Amino acid sequence: MAVKLSQSNLAALPPGVATPRYDRGRLKPGIVHIGVGNFHRAHQAVYLDALFNAGGALDWGIVGAGVRAADADMRAELEAQDWLTTVVEQEAESSQAHVTGAMVDFIAPGDSSRLLDVLADPAIRIVSLTITEGGYYIDPASQKFDPNHPDIVADARDMAAPKTAFGLILAGLMRRRAAGIAPFTVMSCDNIPGNGHVTENAVAGLAALVDPALADWVRAEVAFPNSMVDRITPATSARERELLTSQFGVEDNWPVFCEGFKQWVLEDDFPLGRPALEQVGVQFVRDVAPFELMKIRILNGGHATIAYPAALLDIHFVHEAMEEPLIRRFLAKVEREEILPIVPPVPDTSLDEYYALIERRFSNPKIGDTITRLCLDGSNRQPKFILPSAADRLAQGRSVTGLALVSALWCRYCYGETDSGKPIAPNDPSWDRLKETARRAKADPRAWLGMTDIFGKLAENPAYAAAFSKALKMLWERGTRETLTRYMADKL
Repeated sequence: MAVKLSQSNLAALPPGVATPRYDRGRLKPGIVHIGVGNFHRAHQAVYLDALFNAGGALDWGIVGAGVRAADADMRAELEAQDWLTTVVEQEAESSQAHVTGAMVDFIAPGDSSRLLDVLADPAIRIVSLTITEGGYYIDPASQKFDPNHPDIVADARDMAAPKTAFGLILAGLMRRRAAGIAPFTVMSCDNIPGNGHVTENAVAGLAALVDPALADWVRAEVAFPNSMVDRITPATSARERELLTSQFGVEDNWPVFCEGFKQWVLEDDFPLGRPALEQVGVQFVRDVAPFELMKIRILNGGHATIAYPAALLDIHFVHEAMEEPLIRRFLAKVEREEILPIVPPVPDTSLDEYYALIERRFSNPKIGDTITRLCLDGSNRQPKFILPSAADRLAQGRSVTGLALVSALWCRYCYGETDSGKPIAPNDPSWDRLKETARRAKADPRAWLGMTDIFGKLAENPAYAAAFSKALKMLWERGTRETLTRYMADKL
């Protein structure tokens, strides 16, 4: 019979499940993390748990926080098991489970008064975020902070009770400033190019609406280190809960399943100090940008490349897409011919070897990562993961046939039906708009490029518009499989 996860039951867990070796009662909060999702619990929390197991840094416990109503569900499930999480690392030949205990509290979403009290506590020296690519109020076309977004405008008018992550961060910084307490470091852990700069622009951009002098203070006094984070972490479903129970004998309300691989490259800019994460594999560097660009263009761009053709061919899991020879070859051709050649050199890294690693990771049959997850939120992900590569190639006078096809496949997906006629469920915050535009684009591909808030100046480029239009027309005339086949034969 499975053992229910809780602090009191740790000693009763099966011997194959590792548990915290440190005294959780001695943990003290040092980090507030906004966005306690699966990725955070499989990444930052795992690194901290490993550091605590190594025998120190117990003043860097995590206090969770959230700004979405859905965060309340996560909080309730974790509270019932004393903020513990079972992390299952899966590789093709093995699976390992361990319980992490780095979290010490989780502030209820909506309780801004308590969160601001915690943010004003001098013991809190880092505020970190995983709020997804779409949570930074970035205008898709310009890739700059949008100060006119209604959520941001509302926070600027009522900084006593802000609702957004950036409103809460700014309000916390304002309290510390008024009390003469040094500002905490703000550390983004999201897949965004220059995520530290993006976060700074969001916090300072909101501050500018409140008081320009406050914005100047934020830019001068608050540290926003850039980072590159990586670990494939699918959503938790009944499948994962059942696997945990049957294979490891643990009952966890919200376990995390992930790959064994993980990576964290971080700028060392923490004025109030930081945990010694280099002891557990975090790489501290002066410039994260080359690592970040490599990961976003090759891994995240690779996910976008296989997502939509797989969905249109009714493929459910990512590893199943990699088992389809046509999709695997499509990914390799786009990566090797169009993406890798424009990724700048990365210190001590072979891009060819990095891509080979990505192929192996995508092919892992145990992860259970879904194509639906990869297809999610294309309106925010395409401008970050695919379109910049196309723009860079066009600036160098190079072909964008494959990258334009990737975006045409996204358009075809947003039509709302697979090649076999199965309906595609809404999978984007802007789904209604995307679906309506995709239906117009069936007859006029340029209707899709007319979304200038997504495509920006790229839509005005004749070479890109021609490549996209040709690819989309081919998808409608010949279908996904035949279009990919023609692309592979250089006949698109």
